Amino acid sequence: MATVLIVDDDETLCYSLSRVITAKGHLAVTAKTLTEGLDKARQASFDAVFLDVRLPDGNGLEAISELEQMPSSPEVIIMTGLGDPDGAELAMINGAWDYLEKTSSTREISLTLARALQYREEKKSAAASAPVVSLVREGIIGSSPGIKGCLDLVARSAVSDANILITGETGTGKELFARAVHENSARKKGPFVIVDCASIPETLVESLLFGHNKGAFTGAERARTGLIVEAHGGTLFLDEVGELPMALQKAFLRVLQERTVRPLGSRHEVESHFRLVAATNRNLEAMVDEGTFRKDLLYRIQSFTMELPALRDRTSDVKEIAAYHIHRFCDRYGMDHKGVSADFYGTLEAHAWPGNVRELVNILDQALISARHESTLFPKHLPPRLRARVARARLGSAPRDDESPQNGYSLDEMPTLQDYRDAVSREAEKRYLDDLMRVTAGNVKKACDLAGLSKSRLYALLKQHGLK
Repeated sequence: MATVLIVDDDETLCYSLSRVITAKGHLAVTAKTLTEGLDKARQASFDAVFLDVRLPDGNGLEAISELEQMPSSPEVIIMTGLGDPDGAELAMINGAWDYLEKTSSTREISLTLARALQYREEKKSAAASAPVVSLVREGIIGSSPGIKGCLDLVARSAVSDANILITGETGTGKELFARAVHENSARKKGPFVIVDCASIPETLVESLLFGHNKGAFTGAERARTGLIVEAHGGTLFLDEVGELPMALQKAFLRVLQERTVRPLGSRHEVESHFRLVAATNRNLEAMVDEGTFRKDLLYRIQSFTMELPALRDRTSDVKEIAAYHIHRFCDRYGMDHKGVSADFYGTLEAHAWPGNVRELVNILDQALISARHESTLFPKHLPPRLRARVARARLGSAPRDDESPQNGYSLDEMPTLQDYRDAVSREAEKRYLDDLMRVTAGNVKKACDLAGLSKSRLYALLKQHGLK
């Protein structure tokens, strides 16, 4: 017998759904508001949740991720009285099991619930029978839901050779996760070959990837094995794959299909069986629409897609990441391990981290150098411009006290002009998006038309600024 939660303010629908659920031998629990539903989900274990979109105190779509992160992690079935394809798409992206209209037949609702419960049981059985394996995650610090989800994908991808596309902002750790995929796979004893597509001159990309024979072109004084062939038996990591020149994308697509390479100046093919992991901070779907990235290559490289969360979306990990790297830097510089004040961590957690983990690591390095001869780290050891941003964010747009002799920044807090511009630009972009979704009442299509954005770009911006 399963336990099912119904969150809907329509009493008639709650009654009807309860009858359908109890007729199948399950227990039904109802809640009329989002707050009541989430409270009940925290207090008891549920196998499935029927969740309305428009509730008196919020949008049900916004609660999907919170329900998934609860200990029982129920399967969520969205119910709505409106035919809303954009809402259906958003529900699927957020992890809902299915999206049904309230006018759906009893048979359709029963079948959807039965399949969701069957999936849940099979998932639990598979997890119980799977051997316990310690995941290699060197350098990947954190236990937030976003990081746990990515590590789960690493574990699942380890049993296959499927191509993986890792997406995320600059500095989120895409190379670390690519290495984790390699180290947890059957190819871990093979080579891990990195190709930074953004740093290789376009004139040399083909030669470096495919290799060349002596005399293949001016300056080719000796033969060279290409990076694709070097990755034979291991993993090829294409970092910033969105920078791969259009002219080479077709050739690389053929390599993925045939697993053979023809070096420049050669008549013969060379085999290379490798596992591809690609990474990008660009929107490849938008690039496909613009004609700068091949659609067939995108389909080929994204058998698995792993989206790494920005650091501002997992602030609960900041303290753990900071402690790890402070310890590491102390060892590197031969320092005694330092104490850390609570307000030092508090300042780090209050910063937006546009450069993500990479920026945090660099800032910690600076702080350790600043506090070299002191035993405890305080906010004063952090760069003044970072503390200035945090101070400004804490003050927000609150009116200043005109009677105060100091209405602006102090000397230590004064940011650079570029930092100030960046902060103002981010805040203005967030306000625009907030207003955009308000005036369109959450209608994604209308919002895209007004803003001149693609759906994927709009979703990315909303997520970036923590908006729904």
